[in-house]
Amino acid sequence: MEIPNQSGIGIVLFVVGVLLFIPGLIWQEGLLTYGVLLAAAVVLTVGTYLFGTSGSDRPV
Repeated sequence: MEIPNQSGIGIVLFVVGVLLFIPGLIWQEGLLTYGVLLAAAVVLTVGTYLFGTSGSDRPV
């Protein structure tokens, strides 16, 4: 099974974004937590976008 480059990057960013949410759920206070949650949201959004638009068909 061959995964296109854009899909692979999207999957990796998606997983990293999900994993970045874990510290935010554990600490629950402070500016660092909000920064980590913001970074997680951005990485997760970019990963989802890359994976969703990697095919030649219309993105779902």
